[in-house]
Amino acid sequence: MSQWLQSGRRRDLCALLYEAGSLRGQKLKTALERHYGVRIDPQSFYGSLDALVDRGLIACETEGIHDVYRLTEVGVDGVESHYAWLTERLDGRERDD
Repeated sequence: MSQWLQSGRRRDLCALLYEAGSLRGQKLKTALERHYGVRIDPQSFYGSLDALVDRGLIACETEGIHDVYRLTEVGVDGVESHYAWLTERLDGRERDD
């Protein structure tokens, strides 16, 4: 696969959605903040989500007053391809224990 996502935050958002299926924006932000152990600026967070929507990797649907995000097929393919690539790198590495 050619270039997928250079931003670790965007890759991590896609990974969280891959695991969950779909999440409200605030729950997704909370999950990412827990993973990183820091507070994320809302404007920056939602800017990342908007960029992923613009690229067609995630979809946003409104349920009541909440925005709910899920991966598109392109997003699923991207996560799975990145996982395969990363697994190849890690499986070939000798570890010093």
